[in-house]
Amino acid sequence: MTHTAVGWHIELEFQEDDQHTRAAAMVRLPDGTEVRTHGHATRHHTDSNQPRVGEEVAGARALNELAMQLLVKAHGEIDEASGRTSHPINV
Repeated sequence: MTHTAVGWHIELEFQEDDQHTRAAAMVRLPDGTEVRTHGHATRHHTDSNQPRVGEEVAGARALNELAMQLLVKAHGEIDEASGRTSHPINV
């Protein structure tokens, strides 16, 4: 059995103001395709200004969406190669 090491680099970028944080996530796959997603967080007006928390929430939402898009992509490729319908996990 042959083992191959493969790595993916995921980029996360943030844009913030006093109330909102937006995260943009992107992964470039070995076949050259890119998957891009976004996540958002909004600070409640009674909460203290904690940019790190906004980044964590927005980043987690962007990464969650990235995971879902990768699952859809993978199942599409399974379906195309096998000629049957696969069943992605519902969340």
